[in-house]
Amino acid sequence: MLLRYQISSFRQVSVWDKPTALPLNQTKISCIIEKCNNEIQTTHSLSLLLWHMYVEREQSVILEIDRLTMRFKNVTVLRDISIQLQRGETLAIIGESGCGKTVLLKTLIGLLWPTSGRIVFDGKPLADLSQAELSQQRTRYGFVFQQAALFDSMSIAENVAFPLRQHTNRSEDEIMETVVRLLAEVGLPDLVLHKKPAELSGGMRKRVGFARALAMEPELMLYDEPTTGLDPIMSDVINELIVNTRNRLVAGRNAPCHVSGIMVTHDMKSAKKVADRIIMLYPISRLRPDEPQIVYEGPADEIDFTPDSRVTQFIHGEAGERLMEMCRTDSP
Repeated sequence: MLLRYQISSFRQVSVWDKPTALPLNQTKISCIIEKCNNEIQTTHSLSLLLWHMYVEREQSVILEIDRLTMRFKNVTVLRDISIQLQRGETLAIIGESGCGKTVLLKTLIGLLWPTSGRIVFDGKPLADLSQAELSQQRTRYGFVFQQAALFDSMSIAENVAFPLRQHTNRSEDEIMETVVRLLAEVGLPDLVLHKKPAELSGGMRKRVGFARALAMEPELMLYDEPTTGLDPIMSDVINELIVNTRNRLVAGRNAPCHVSGIMVTHDMKSAKKVADRIIMLYPISRLRPDEPQIVYEGPADEIDFTPDSRVTQFIHGEAGERLMEMCRTDSP
């Protein structure tokens, strides 16, 4: 009875936004209550219950790609792609150049609109949102661009502060405090605050872009080739930042949650290190009309054991029969 009262009280005073949105149904709650009451007749039971609620919330879907197809005029780049991303999960999307990886990433935030299919973020189809709602939804994303995409005319501090000035009402002191903290988190000293992007190395610019992407405490991070053009040490620094970001807790719309992530990459070392799951796309031009474009989907630590030669050739960097194919394609 005590535990039932505590649950009722928790639902009333919860710091989560919408207690009614908690994903446990009454049957599951009853089962947890019975287990708790059998084990411990103290307030520790409430902690156990909240833990179960938290774990199940973490396992819910934050992003769904539903039968997405993208065409540019007569060229189909993506065909019938369906993917679900669990809350707190990091997904790596790999594949040859031109198979549609970056195009897919851009559809996730409404920079490109699919020819057919839909993108659903936290239960809301992007196509159903007004422009104002879409802009607000985008503040829940963080985007790390391949070339950092910093504003050349702005200082480093102004670049990182940009989303905070655009989307919040924080004071300048609060904004600068956040900027300094974020730059420290990505390993950059205060000395870079007043520098321009051109004065920094490629790796430093990538980290500035990373700090800017974290400014709004996003629930979903999108990484477009985050290690491209970097030396092996700096590439691993970026990998570590992605792992650390995954472990961050953010407020979420309904409950605290770990940051989810989707990374587009050619770097198999990065994919295996940071991803829970890997998906490989294959160029449509090399597929039969009835073949799926996703040729691998599974845990990162199992991709080396796939029997599909298309996957093994890619992850091991082996040209195989591709050289002969290219010669046939390029011949007059």
